[in-house]
Amino acid sequence: MTASTFRPRRPRALARFLVAAPLLAAGALTGVPAAHAAPADDVRINEVVTTGGVNDSVELYNKGGSSVDVSGWVLKDDDNDHAYTIPSRTTLAPGGFRAFDVSGAFGLGSADEARLYLADGRTQVDAFSWSKHSDPSWSRCADGTGAFKQAASVTLGAANACGGGGGGDTTTPVAWPGGSAVATADGSNVFGKDLSGLYQDGSVLWAAQNSGKLWRLVRDGSGGWKPDTANGWSSGKTLRFPGGSGSPDSEGVTATGGGIFVASERNGDASGTSRLSVLKYDAGGSGSSLTAAKEWNLTSDLPSTGSNLGLEAITWVPDASLTGAGFKDASRGAAYDPSHYGAHSGGVFFVGVEGTGTVHGYVLADSGSYTRVASFSSGMSGVMELQWEPQASRLWAVCDDTCDGQHRTLKVDATGTFATVAVYNRPSGMPNDNNEGFALSGADECVSGSKPVYWSDDANDGGHALRRGSLSC
Repeated sequence: MTASTFRPRRPRALARFLVAAPLLAAGALTGVPAAHAAPADDVRINEVVTTGGVNDSVELYNKGGSSVDVSGWVLKDDDNDHAYTIPSRTTLAPGGFRAFDVSGAFGLGSADEARLYLADGRTQVDAFSWSKHSDPSWSRCADGTGAFKQAASVTLGAANACGGGGGGDTTTPVAWPGGSAVATADGSNVFGKDLSGLYQDGSVLWAAQNSGKLWRLVRDGSGGWKPDTANGWSSGKTLRFPGGSGSPDSEGVTATGGGIFVASERNGDASGTSRLSVLKYDAGGSGSSLTAAKEWNLTSDLPSTGSNLGLEAITWVPDASLTGAGFKDASRGAAYDPSHYGAHSGGVFFVGVEGTGTVHGYVLADSGSYTRVASFSSGMSGVMELQWEPQASRLWAVCDDTCDGQHRTLKVDATGTFATVAVYNRPSGMPNDNNEGFALSGADECVSGSKPVYWSDDANDGGHALRRGSLSC
């Protein structure tokens, strides 16, 4: 999208986690037939999804024993001037769920409120307020009657995922699904500090370094990686913005058949200002630097963030994988249809924001325009790496030592959005390093049910920035 759907929210000094506004007695309602009062009192706000973006949604649930016509009822946030009117011929059956994407009318902030009114716009039926974004879902447990808590996954249109405790991480972490041993995978002090995003592309491992540098690594013959010595790659190549200026703070990297794509959070020559960009490079040639062929500057489309807390991760998911999984295009409120976007990469780029832990999905058009088609929580306080694993049709989200090296896998759920399906601790043999990069090898490297994976340590602990472990195939 070329214009942002995000609306900054004003801060609130005090936020209430649950505000229930019971419907007034039938005789006290002004202009509302008494026959509507009892059924209406059975309708409750049941789930709220807030991302500060395109798929902000409010779900209603009918906990009563008869159908309720909610046509014309009104949803508001904490601003009376912001209103979403429920479409005509909308009925909630007994025990029925119905979710409404309100992002076209207003954005739900990190400290905000969802309120439900009858069609008169004055009679309040229910309300819920919160002090931070959903992680990934604010859900009533039990449906329609319980208190709100952070649920394990988004379940819009279905029963809430109420298993487990509250507080933001309701999926219990389990042991790493591979070997516990981790070994160094580079020579001593080859890269120094600030090695960040990784992406394995067959026999090549691409590595982005925060200092505006891209590395092309090849196998060293002993299970690790070393800089390619051909075509000017021995010391990595300096990255530039289009036109040859600036120094991208390169944090994440991925590759498609169309080129190398780097996520950058700022221009190193103006480090105090956010510049949330995806940059496309042609990695051919023998020069010592690479100038971006194209930049998609997403800054105006995303919630503001600290200049060093921006885009930290990027991965690319093919269109066929998304359509096959029933992925929902949140910008259109319908199933994702690649043909709607004309010439693009043949997939969606997902970028991760370090400061919020939020993941955003973009169609990046060849023309240079873009459309945000998804926004969802990684379930962690920060996300430093994203990787798509095609063999398992799952998205990996990785946090550094801030989250004790936690890894999460997400899949497209029944609502068409990505939701957490598993949470893994780091391998027991790996210290709590500042790992900002993670890469998976392909299915062709699976031997005896296991394949290699790699991490990049931003701090270069012990003089090594790359480490190797294993993952069950």
